[in-house]
Amino acid sequence: MEITTESHSQTRAAEVTAFFDETTYTVTYVVKDPDSDACAIVDSVLDFDYASGRTDTRSADAVIAHVKERGLDVEWILETHVHADHLSAAPYIQQRVGGKIGIGENIRIVQDTFGKVFNEGTEFQRDGSQFDQLFKEGDTFTVGALEGRVLHTPGHTPACLTYVIGEAAFVGDTLFMPDFGTARCDFPGGSAEDLYRSIQKILTLPDETRIFVGHDYKAPGREDYAWESTVGEQKRLNIHIGEGKPAEEFVRMRTERDATLAMPRLIIPSLQVNMRAGQMPPKDDQGKTFLKVPVNGL
Repeated sequence: MEITTESHSQTRAAEVTAFFDETTYTVTYVVKDPDSDACAIVDSVLDFDYASGRTDTRSADAVIAHVKERGLDVEWILETHVHADHLSAAPYIQQRVGGKIGIGENIRIVQDTFGKVFNEGTEFQRDGSQFDQLFKEGDTFTVGALEGRVLHTPGHTPACLTYVIGEAAFVGDTLFMPDFGTARCDFPGGSAEDLYRSIQKILTLPDETRIFVGHDYKAPGREDYAWESTVGEQKRLNIHIGEGKPAEEFVRMRTERDATLAMPRLIIPSLQVNMRAGQMPPKDDQGKTFLKVPVNGL
């Protein structure tokens, strides 16, 4: 599913094309400078069948085809965080259309945490060196002539970022559509208190700022998938934080709700791959690749 939208506000607008993967409910975005061929790709997907252990590139190939058909110049391949529900296709895309792979500098915390969970040993570097760029709060970058700004928005994970490109904000798993609410905070390093503060930071952006979420699960009563809202709509309508809900109420709700949630289906392969910037673990001496299952480890 591919949909392109463009704002007509007075602020310089990014042209955003969304690719929705219904298997993992993930949205990948191609964010284009309207005055050039420059673009960024946000939160790509490598298809993975857990039962067979096989990967597929159909989702990434759709993004690559779009880039090539339009003659786009990929400057950035951005990760909002280390995803626990899908594998990143960042290196596959980089090999075919270029771009620098970026993530938040707190990836080091995530790598240290899950390096221990998966018993990766000393050969696994925990310094973020697998990525081309480590962003921190307040950093800026460009997509053509569009300016991008980095907001550190932890809570779901310690390394979560929001990328504000032009007048569009890519919030990853921090916020969902207003009728679905907010992200879980019960993974190692997560914090409902941090998530509340991060959301308040996002909501200080102008009301007309477009919000693009990382997933949509089609809230009860809604027939179609959706992934775009605005800061103003989130302030008014978000069922978890709208209308100025106080921090104590949010933290209580989020903590109680998270206690009822099962682990994501692809969390074990996703974490091992995504903390390596989308690369698989090293092959063994016979050239085979293996993923570990930490029994009672999560």
